[in-house]
Amino acid sequence: MAKARIAVVGAGLMGHGIAQAFAVAGHEVMITDKMMASLASVPERILANLRELGDDESALDRVHPLPDLTATVRDADFVVEAVPEDLPLKRRVFDEIERAARPDAILASNTSVISITKIMGGLNDKSRALGTHWWNPPYLVPPVHVKKDVPGFVGNRLQHALWREAVALVESGICDAETVDTVIKASFGLRLAVLGPLENADLVGTDQTLAIHNTVLPAIDSRPGASPYLEALVAAGKLGLKSGEGFRQWSADAQAALRVRLLQHLRAARSRDATRR
Repeated sequence: MAKARIAVVGAGLMGHGIAQAFAVAGHEVMITDKMMASLASVPERILANLRELGDDESALDRVHPLPDLTATVRDADFVVEAVPEDLPLKRRVFDEIERAARPDAILASNTSVISITKIMGGLNDKSRALGTHWWNPPYLVPPVHVKKDVPGFVGNRLQHALWREAVALVESGICDAETVDTVIKASFGLRLAVLGPLENADLVGTDQTLAIHNTVLPAIDSRPGASPYLEALVAAGKLGLKSGEGFRQWSADAQAALRVRLLQHLRAARSRDATRR
């Protein structure tokens, strides 16, 4: 496969991981960010990831941090935007990217929920616009093809439908946050890696699935907006791991343990997938 010249705009949590994924695949990657501290830490963060995964550390030699966006995208074949989920910001960034990039370069956004049509609406040449939502961590989770541009695409629509009901259960006093997570991880979550929801519906039978839906769906939360409970957490500064408390309390040790468990699980999944291929 021919090696491409990749540009990544945004060096945060997702941006550095996207750069890492392309570099491990053998591509040369330019990466930029207006936050110089974030840009400067890219090599350190990627090297730590490579060591944790046991991947070839020489991939880091193919990642080149640059402070200037124009220089970053000027010669790229493929540009990935990975700035925060802010529509006006993304539109401004793509205006700058389009003016600096080659006319034949593919321009992609890593947005997780915003419509690609809205983000790319100001481009002069919309035919080269593309949505490429990478899951976190991007160097471990494989992609899929989404056929229509809708907010949240596939994965986040499914994920946040589950999250909406999870928040509603806690908000309504039906159970606490730990119980929600335990039920998901220890019951139907155990099957999800090998049995998707529609496979499960076929396994149960579509007739039985319809009967269940007619009973349970009217009782499931269907508010079109965010939960007041979630809004109250944010207003109180309970922002999750970054503040030490969100739906649950998070000590430094608990945060570290969670990240280790997630990394080990995804690394094992990647190894199993490689073995099957």
